[in-house]
Amino acid sequence: MPTSSQGRSRASRAAVAATGLRKAYGDKTVLDGLDLHIPAGSVFALLGPNGAGKTTTVKILSTLVSPDGGQAEVAGHDIATSPHEVRAAIGVTGQFSAVDGLLTGEENMLLMADLHHLSRREGRRVTAALLERFDLADAAGKPAQSYSGGMKRRLDIAMTLVGDPRIIFLDEPTTGLDPRSRHTMWQIVRELVSDGVTVLLTTQYLEEADQLADRIAVLDGGRIAAEGTAEELKRTVPGGHLRLRFSDPAAYRSAADALRGAARDDEALALRIPSDGSQRELRSHLDRLDAAGVEADELTVHTPDLDDVFLALTGSGRPTRTNTDQPEETAR
Repeated sequence: MPTSSQGRSRASRAAVAATGLRKAYGDKTVLDGLDLHIPAGSVFALLGPNGAGKTTTVKILSTLVSPDGGQAEVAGHDIATSPHEVRAAIGVTGQFSAVDGLLTGEENMLLMADLHHLSRREGRRVTAALLERFDLADAAGKPAQSYSGGMKRRLDIAMTLVGDPRIIFLDEPTTGLDPRSRHTMWQIVRELVSDGVTVLLTTQYLEEADQLADRIAVLDGGRIAAEGTAEELKRTVPGGHLRLRFSDPAAYRSAADALRGAARDDEALALRIPSDGSQRELRSHLDRLDAAGVEADELTVHTPDLDDVFLALTGSGRPTRTNTDQPEETAR
């Protein structure tokens, strides 16, 4: 158990640190003792089904909703005692765009610059730079309601960056986007992090978390069911194995003798060995084969994916998959 001084030191090194966050609406508990530690300059993904508490977490950390219990610091500021400082340090983009469709892209940006109290000259400079960065300069004079879904999301994030936040909460930012627009958003997130921005990403998309996140927390029923890198989480789920196939029956039998406990498939001359997929374990099995003077003709490593992790940890929850069969929006 860390001492209070150790806890404060740990929190000071985090862009976001939360302990024991609780929130209920009536008799429904949405968050039930949530702990988070998000290092600066990283992407942290909250992965979970609908109703798991992802959006409530973002609302609490961005001071839009007060928790019923627990503590949290964002950018070193307590969300309860220093909400204005927290808001000044963050940007928030939700799954539903905050873009005003009746305004042009440029007008949306300039409005955001006014809200951040930028001078007219500075506001126009920042607006022009961000519209260019997000490939929206050619559409800057068009009403935002004419934009595609992907363009609206890019504009939404550009508006979020007007205040130069160092921490950004992206609450299911690619919901409803086609695969091409989703990949564009992923690249934007990577660029933000390369600039030193910290990103808290909530998502139902398994591939999104796998592609972007340095660490992933699987949220279920208001609690963290598991946390780690994508590879660490995959190793927590049973089912990983090595499959060794041989063309020589004698080599197959020798390998079976050397690898006691391997499941045999005599017809295919293949062995299946439970494995966590780690390099150390793979090397151990290969060393045993080398000692027996046997070499496999084919070696395949099978590890559980985030789909397996999600289903194992979230009960009846189902992950969201990208449907690449749907027509893509026209890229603009």
